[in-house]
Amino acid sequence: MAQRRMFSNTITDSDLFMDMPKSAQLLYFHLNMHADDDGFVGNTKSIMRMTGSSDDDLKILLAKQYLIPFENGVTVIKDWHIHNYIRSDRKHPTKYTNELKQLELNEDASYSKLPFGSQVPTNGQPNDGHLVGNCHTEDRLGKDRLGKDSKGKYIEPDNPKPKKAKPVRHKYGQYQNVLLTDEQLAKLKSEFPKDWQDRIERVSGYVQSSGKHYKDYLATIRNWAKRDQQSNQSNKVAPQTREDWFG
Repeated sequence: MAQRRMFSNTITDSDLFMDMPKSAQLLYFHLNMHADDDGFVGNTKSIMRMTGSSDDDLKILLAKQYLIPFENGVTVIKDWHIHNYIRSDRKHPTKYTNELKQLELNEDASYSKLPFGSQVPTNGQPNDGHLVGNCHTEDRLGKDRLGKDSKGKYIEPDNPKPKKAKPVRHKYGQYQNVLLTDEQLAKLKSEFPKDWQDRIERVSGYVQSSGKHYKDYLATIRNWAKRDQQSNQSNKVAPQTREDWFG
């Protein structure tokens, strides 16, 4: 497990976070520090005893959805991937694979829990622990019974309203696992004209090594670019000598 952990001030500086008691904030920071490289914590109660946190502190974090709980007592940090980016060659996969199957990674890099019974990817095969994009199944029962569409207009039950065709996503990258529509590829080239291919390859290598998949690969590339920029700014060292200032 990596030893270094980071926190995004978009989460910890928010009013929602700052309004919590200091003891709940402290528990959140310690849970992040003790989480594995996928954000899972298997010893929440031990950490609570170590920090002197109360059950109310944990209830607050759960109520405000900073943590996602599982029946066996394991929790996962919802915004783990907003806080941390761990290189694939340094990352240790979580041992909580059954819990990982129950999650999906949203476009904003936060976790959400899949509804019961929907941990099945779109190819109909059992989920092998990868995070898959939008594998929820649509429940059309209510509309078919009522014979109405979403706007309340009556339709024939046997002749459902035709669905609008989705843009075709093409495969890119060394491992052919980065999916982009023609429009998304054009936007990527426009936003990163000098290194758009390198950015695709970076995501392709990470997806291949980690087993994760994303709903929107263009959004993922943009998020990574933003994190790189923030990391570069934070790593700048202030000049210490006259030579540093004037060269």
